[in-house]
Amino acid sequence: MNKILSYSGNRNPWWWIPSLYIAEGLPYFAVNTLTVIMYTNMGVSLADMAFFTGWLYLPWVIKPFWSPFIDLFKTKRLWILIMQFAMAIGMAGVAFFLPGKFYFTITLIFFWLIAFFSATHDISADGLYLIGLDSHQQAAFVGVRSTFYRIASIAGQGGLVLLAGYFENSLEDIPLAWSYIFAILSAFFFLVAIYHCFALPRVRDDEAIKGVNRKTIIKDFFKTFITFFQKPHIWTALAFMLLYRFPEALCIKLVQPFLLASRETGGLGLTTAEAGLVNGTIGVVGLLLGGIAGGVTISWGGLKKLLFPMAYALTLPCLFYCFLAMWQPESFVLISIAIFIEQFGYGFGFSAYMLYLLYFSRGESATSHYAFCTAFMAIGMMVPGMFSGWIHQYFDNFEFFASGINQGYVNFFWLVVLSSTLTFLVCSFVKIDPGFGKK
Repeated sequence: MNKILSYSGNRNPWWWIPSLYIAEGLPYFAVNTLTVIMYTNMGVSLADMAFFTGWLYLPWVIKPFWSPFIDLFKTKRLWILIMQFAMAIGMAGVAFFLPGKFYFTITLIFFWLIAFFSATHDISADGLYLIGLDSHQQAAFVGVRSTFYRIASIAGQGGLVLLAGYFENSLEDIPLAWSYIFAILSAFFFLVAIYHCFALPRVRDDEAIKGVNRKTIIKDFFKTFITFFQKPHIWTALAFMLLYRFPEALCIKLVQPFLLASRETGGLGLTTAEAGLVNGTIGVVGLLLGGIAGGVTISWGGLKKLLFPMAYALTLPCLFYCFLAMWQPESFVLISIAIFIEQFGYGFGFSAYMLYLLYFSRGESATSHYAFCTAFMAIGMMVPGMFSGWIHQYFDNFEFFASGINQGYVNFFWLVVLSSTLTFLVCSFVKIDPGFGKK
């Protein structure tokens, strides 16, 4: 216990790890979740909302390409502080321009900059964690960093949405309500950046790498990139990375609009606050519990044996969205239960996916190869989500499974269920050692 509480650099880890990983999580959820709800409530079409907010995911896709260059300039501690101040300015820019006439274009530019700053902050924060703690402390605090990142998830997808709903009702001005939300986020990042000026450790090894230049980094990067594509079964692995989560990637941009849309347009007619509670709080808890259960289950049976059952857990709960769209229940409890089960199943099945990325990354250059895997994971989520709004718009004109209600969401969610065949197809071809993941 004394080792866990010992100082890293000149700071006890408890002084900076919780705040650092809250600061790592909040901008991610602000960019990828709050924008969906905000633009939907402000009247942006689903097609435009899904396509343009989908591009905001790009900095996390390309993160492995510029992460090596961060080590060339200054320290990770300084990078963290600069990025936190930059995100504070970016959030302030969003808050200032939201009530304006050209809010959509201007705020999208600010959001893309925030996304870039956030991805850079992720690289620096994780780097400081690795060099600022010894191996024992890293193991002891891995649960702490994960917990506070999840707290940021609940705050970003639940708490801030609930607060936005309160402002929308009390101010009766949607742009101003969301302007307040991003002003609060801006103030938070200014304060946390100031706090980290004193709280972040000054680690002896945290300095620009000497004897390394741009040419050597580029050379090493391409060498690692080539060896990644020379790994056995690379094409089936890439197909798995891109398509295993295809159903979730397809519907992720439209779940919140579905909850918020009026019943006349095929939605569930929830308020912004109710949507924040059911999807950003109850749903996130289901996701966390499902992830824990998935990890424990794999340790019992191994990844290869349980891959198909976990794929079923990932995809079949999408049927709940079909049922919600067809029946449009008025019971908030029933809606909450359905979302909880769907998110639990997704978290359970997602465990297999993340373990496979670790499995495929094994060997020489494992860390860099894992970064490439996560980039392909991000592409697999980004591209289908960008076009989901247009798909919904197209299917809105067809009547397949229901009558008497708007067909767009019904047909769209049935398409999501049918797309699960891609998940099972890639599971059939992917290669996994029988004993991997099993105790």
